[in-house]
Amino acid sequence: MNWKNGVEKKKTELLTDLFDLLSFKSVKDLHSKSESAPMGMEIKKALDFMLQKAADDGFRTKNIDGYVGVAELGPEDAPDYISVLCHLDVVPATGEWASDPFKPVLRDGKVFARGAIDDKGPTMAAYYALKIIKESGLPLKHRIRIIFGTDEESGMSCMKKYVQVEPQPLTGFAPDAEFPIIHAEKGQINVVLRLEKADNISGQYELLSFYSGEKGNMVPDQAVAIIRGKGLESLRERFKAYCGKDYLDYAVKHKDDSLILTLKGISAHGMEPDKGVNAATKLAKYLAGEVCGGSFVKFIGECLDDDPHGEKLNISFSDEITGPLTVNPGIFRFSSNNSAYLTLNIRCPVETPYLRTIEKLSEAVGKYGFVIEEVREKKPHHVEKSHPVISVLQQAYEQETGEKAVLLTTGGATYARFIGNGVAYGSVFPGKLNTAHQINEYVEIEDLYKATAIYARAIYDLANL
Repeated sequence: MNWKNGVEKKKTELLTDLFDLLSFKSVKDLHSKSESAPMGMEIKKALDFMLQKAADDGFRTKNIDGYVGVAELGPEDAPDYISVLCHLDVVPATGEWASDPFKPVLRDGKVFARGAIDDKGPTMAAYYALKIIKESGLPLKHRIRIIFGTDEESGMSCMKKYVQVEPQPLTGFAPDAEFPIIHAEKGQINVVLRLEKADNISGQYELLSFYSGEKGNMVPDQAVAIIRGKGLESLRERFKAYCGKDYLDYAVKHKDDSLILTLKGISAHGMEPDKGVNAATKLAKYLAGEVCGGSFVKFIGECLDDDPHGEKLNISFSDEITGPLTVNPGIFRFSSNNSAYLTLNIRCPVETPYLRTIEKLSEAVGKYGFVIEEVREKKPHHVEKSHPVISVLQQAYEQETGEKAVLLTTGGATYARFIGNGVAYGSVFPGKLNTAHQINEYVEIEDLYKATAIYARAIYDLANL
């Protein structure tokens, strides 16, 4: 079977369907949730769209309580199935985009929209791979399921639901990372740090509020602080000088007897905090040095700024499989006379000692009056290089690209961890920029077509093992 020819015939159709899917603002919204829409109405619309499309195309479909959708092909009486795990939810489209993030546009061979590469573009590539297999009429030994998750970006409750009610697949992959193959994923420690006594007054200034970040797994690209006190004009000039020194974008606004300071950073995925500029830590560092010595900004400025590997928190760690631990401070909330809190998204190498890491973190934050209020853990995921699924996926990649399929690791967390031997498989190609969670997110359309051919070959081969 010439999989590239199969994709060639579907290019226009694939792109049209992708544009439709990208138009749904499928950000988790619990304000609009219901029994049939546990993640909110917009995510429900995206799920309904894919399931209706699959039904129209002749797939067997299932909606699992609004959490997960399934489209299946292959012999119904086959006891086992292969899974392709995708997600339809996206992170918020913060920052200033060149175009509306939910009105996809094609420019210079790239589709720009939130979700273009994470994960709606790869989802549509995988779906069309299944569609090409279906229309080929080639025999299948196992069933194949494409699984549409709805909560990948906020806890993966969708897949937790799925594994409770559905049998485990033989194997599978998540098209939600990078090519060639990611066989190991870091674990995570997500913590909420709370400061019960917010000491916010120092000399002539009072910090009234501090606000930054919407998602724990994103580097916040904007932070806002409101300051009250005397000598605000002098404060304004010092803030301008601070931002100018490091070429940081900013804004200053007077309101009554207060000054509103806004600092702009650069968003990035929480698994790679060093690729962004954290607006919150930069603003807190300025406030701690120039405005007030309160524990909230002092801790952020001294322990979180410019420290992606947790060295100042005394939790740095590295192993040979997945490399160094990373720390992303993602959400910051402070209000005068109220308690304050912030979140840390810690990506942990496979061999990280979890309990000791949490103990060290507690010791470090306790010196500033913080306590660990909440801890959520995700264990790492690792598939041995010698596993048969690795060989099949390597061969498919190499046959379709002519390039060597080396094995990779990541700090990201994909649905692959819900399969004992699952891996992440594309769809960002080597040497290409991964714009997931960033402004002006995009997917290169020719890369998406190439990924579709790889997925078609890989899925067909897995389904006939």
